[in-house]
Amino acid sequence: MKGLKYCRSAVLGAALYGPAALFAGSAFAAAEGAAHGEGVPHLDGAELGLVWVIPFAAILLAIAFFPLLAPRFWHNHFGKISALCALAFLGPFTVHFGWELALFELLHVALLEYIPFIVLLLALFTIAGGVRLKGRLQGTPLVNTGILLFGTVIASWMGTTGAAMLLIRPVLRANEWRRHKVHIVVFFIFLVANIGGSLTPLGDPPLFLGFLKGVDFFWPTINMLPPMLMVASILLVIFFFFDSYYYRKEDRTEAPSSAEDDEALGIEGSFNILLLAGVIGAVLMSGVWRPGIGFEVFHVHVDLQNVVRDVTLIALVFVSVAMTSRESRKRNGFSWFPILEVAKLFAGIFITIVPAIAILKAGDRGALADIITAVSSDGQPVNFMYFWATGILSSFLDNAPTYLVFFNTAGGRPQVELLMTEWSNTLLAISAGAVFMGANTYIGNAPNFMVRSIAEERGVAMPSFFGYMGWSIIFLFPLFVLTTFVFFL
Repeated sequence: MKGLKYCRSAVLGAALYGPAALFAGSAFAAAEGAAHGEGVPHLDGAELGLVWVIPFAAILLAIAFFPLLAPRFWHNHFGKISALCALAFLGPFTVHFGWELALFELLHVALLEYIPFIVLLLALFTIAGGVRLKGRLQGTPLVNTGILLFGTVIASWMGTTGAAMLLIRPVLRANEWRRHKVHIVVFFIFLVANIGGSLTPLGDPPLFLGFLKGVDFFWPTINMLPPMLMVASILLVIFFFFDSYYYRKEDRTEAPSSAEDDEALGIEGSFNILLLAGVIGAVLMSGVWRPGIGFEVFHVHVDLQNVVRDVTLIALVFVSVAMTSRESRKRNGFSWFPILEVAKLFAGIFITIVPAIAILKAGDRGALADIITAVSSDGQPVNFMYFWATGILSSFLDNAPTYLVFFNTAGGRPQVELLMTEWSNTLLAISAGAVFMGANTYIGNAPNFMVRSIAEERGVAMPSFFGYMGWSIIFLFPLFVLTTFVFFL
């Protein structure tokens, strides 16, 4: 019953922070929902100046500097700081544009974007956290590289969040005796939480949006495979030699042996793997089953398939909590804090992203018109610019709406067949930019923050926001330059 109580607390926390968090999707979600009929409020990004982006910059700076300058204060009050930044945008937005537009946008993203977002994250986090690797794995370079390779492979089929939540605790446990382990978590984020999700719509939200817009399910499997193999293979080789260097500096007399563990090597809570399959099935169902049934709340149309999906996911969460023993979760180092931290911080991030996404959606009429116009020349797409523009913005904005902005810029649904054939390299550039460069920052993809939070709970001194960006600049940017020359020039 205690586990169920914690589960209810997590769901309640998500619900409380949810409406603000998915306000971020408002700039593109409204355009993707019901047509703007008479009386339906509409946000035009062309009316917004860059001054509206200041609250978003403020929360990024807070995430970057507060953990360094006032770590205890940040740990206790990050939710309040996130809320203040959100209100710094939402208050003036309501005054300037009126309560009707604010309510419409709030309900639209709450019902159609954030609730599905947080419920899916909660399901993957809870269910994957119920799978515990028993016995002892020693964190050698070969074992660590093998786990990262395995995670990279499965991320495309169970999602980057699912793969990351399934494997981060075994990785941390295998290496808890080591002094040098920050690089292990950083490369884990690079590969398992991002690049590994390149090959199917199940892997990463941008690709799922493409699937919903008409991109074939296996299009990423065929077209994203070459750049994904190149980037992932190089990173795995670099990681192996990097980890080998630090492994030689460890005092290996402190390394535990399998004989010191009273459990045989195996998996506990394996039924949760079946529940993960249920999560995948529920997500796929919502993408392919279109019964045409729904209801409206203040002009916002909610489809039946989305309600069924979310109810199914919540049911799977409660089944996992009820069937997984509390002792098993405790020995797995499971707690609800990471998912609540993501819910609170991403609430502020996503609400303050609204003007940035709206401005981008306005295209050449918006304050960021130079970015939109730079991706085409004489009516033809400039693929390397699509790759970098989508990627850089995905590093700081949500990579799903960023993908959608450039997908629509390149032609969108009306030209999806063209994008999969004659302009397939353009779609590849947009897809690779959104998926690969989500690894550039902690906020580029939701599992990045969750992995970092779990690692810090287990005593790993993770780099700051800018410190992590230093890792990505050193190890990822050269690979993205190589990707540009090989695939997009």
